[in-house]
Amino acid sequence: MIERTLATKITSLSQKFQVITITGPRQSGKTTLVKATFPSMPYVSLEEPDIRQIALTDPRGFLSNYPDGAILDEVQNTPELFSYIQRIVDENRQIQFILTGSSNFLLLEKISQTLAGRTAVLHLLPFSLQELEPLTVTYEDLIFKGQYPRIYDRKISPTDFYPSYIQTYVDKDVRLLKNIGDINAFIQFTQLCAGRIGQPLNYASLANDAGISPNTAKSWLSVLESSYILYRLQPYYQNFNKRLVKSPKLYFYDTGVACSLLGIREQEQVNLHYLKGSLFENLIINEFIKRNYNHGENLHPYYWQNNHGKEIDCLLVKGNRVTPIEIKSGKTISTSYFDNLKYWSSLTALPESEGYVVYGGEQSMQTSAGALISWQDLEHIPY
Repeated sequence: MIERTLATKITSLSQKFQVITITGPRQSGKTTLVKATFPSMPYVSLEEPDIRQIALTDPRGFLSNYPDGAILDEVQNTPELFSYIQRIVDENRQIQFILTGSSNFLLLEKISQTLAGRTAVLHLLPFSLQELEPLTVTYEDLIFKGQYPRIYDRKISPTDFYPSYIQTYVDKDVRLLKNIGDINAFIQFTQLCAGRIGQPLNYASLANDAGISPNTAKSWLSVLESSYILYRLQPYYQNFNKRLVKSPKLYFYDTGVACSLLGIREQEQVNLHYLKGSLFENLIINEFIKRNYNHGENLHPYYWQNNHGKEIDCLLVKGNRVTPIEIKSGKTISTSYFDNLKYWSSLTALPESEGYVVYGGEQSMQTSAGALISWQDLEHIPY
């Protein structure tokens, strides 16, 4: 089993909180992680219909089977249990529950109502590059394969794994979250989203291409976000001037899912695909999100772009520190990679050396214009 970075944070927080909640996409490794971290704790899957029915019809009786607590997997299926768990942990400080769920919205909505202040909430995404080290593949191969554990643990081909994954997601999460009548239209909408990776989001254009209303497009995007399929990277526009792009950009939590939706069936197709640069950008930004999540933080990067075409692909914002990062899929070093960082420096009065360029090559080095970082060396960038 590949060791998960988040395990350290879970162990630490379990000494302080009676309830630990772990959310993340389906098959990101949540069950394997909590079983390995709490090997002596009883495990219950609330995906199983008979178990779920007992939990729903007799929650007191169900929880009485676990006097010292338990791991409750896919607990978004039984949110009615939360109120009973609240009372149990309030009355007995020795009892502990570990909750997992693949629907962020449903889970956190119920937690905010009943378990606020009683649970630590953590997020587990598919493997990070650091967890997969040593990396013996090209980034094109990694983009195509994605980083879901089963791809690596069970040597499943991406072309076998992702279509089944997407179908399972539609059959379970989508129907649970939203009453969507035309599932085929929803899948087509998701494919259209994949075709817009790294682009500022135009709701009207997306809705028009999908043959739905803008309000429906926003609703379906929320479904895709709450179930960890994609996310909207927000623009950074706190300073400088008003002539800035203020629409979010679309990215997917896993590039393997995006490649499947784009119809990419082999790694060689990534090399020639019109979205290769955007997919590489997606891969790198995901790593910064995973780094934060794996350390128990809930920070997302930003991007910056003005209406003259100047942009910074990724801004890491933590407190008063803003770190600009340009992301280039090219493997040959070019001084032009630093052009936007120089422009950013002129606006912010920050030294150019405080910026980074992440590129597709293998050699990292310091230049007068900033640091050039290989995609394999992201840990050299502070966040």
